[in-house]
Amino acid sequence: MRLAEALTTVNKPCFDILKRAPTDARFIPPLLAARFQMTALVRHPEAKFVRLQLRQNLVLKSMTAAQWAELEPLLEVTDYAKGAPLENQGDESMQQYFILDGILKRVVSTPAGKEMILRFAAETEIDTSYAAWRLKTPMPYSIRAVTRARTARLAMEDWVAFINRHPAIKNQFEFAVMKLMSEVMAHTITLHLLDAPGRVARFMRKHAELIERVPKKELASYLNLSPETLSRLKRRGKIKFD
Repeated sequence: MRLAEALTTVNKPCFDILKRAPTDARFIPPLLAARFQMTALVRHPEAKFVRLQLRQNLVLKSMTAAQWAELEPLLEVTDYAKGAPLENQGDESMQQYFILDGILKRVVSTPAGKEMILRFAAETEIDTSYAAWRLKTPMPYSIRAVTRARTARLAMEDWVAFINRHPAIKNQFEFAVMKLMSEVMAHTITLHLLDAPGRVARFMRKHAELIERVPKKELASYLNLSPETLSRLKRRGKIKFD
């Protein structure tokens, strides 16, 4: 099987129905309710606090009051259990995410079950399938919650319609998308160019705020190391974290 096929061949899980479901929790199947809690922002009990969080987002923080009034009715606040999927590789229905709490990861999987973590993202950041949506291709990766997490999200077609009406926001968003794509490429290159201590040192330099928050098993996977190698580097004093 060619790589392109491997990256998009997955079983479409039942979580897809959440993307089309009403925000009323009565419509969420019981097996999924334990992993997802979804409420429209305008009806959320913590709406004031969520609005403050959204105004810190790297893409949204420069919006005007009129733009906020236009965007807010489109947003759903969703809580995820640790390990829950937000998007699945191969999905065609896509969402735009603004991270409020917790850590997310992008993961590429092969049909054999081998995984590669492409990036982590945390508060004030975004995660998105915008490039795939524009190219009219299925999701080339999954997005999952590393920790318990909360996002504000909306359907990709609604987000694209919104930014098309507001060119300055669109420019800022597309710059953020290009930047994170560049970061993913740089990380992939360093997996080949740097030795194990160098990879860890680069992560600590680039993502110091995450070093204590990302589970060590996830960190080892992201750096293409075994958990044992990561522990050995710590014991030898090559790296320092709790």
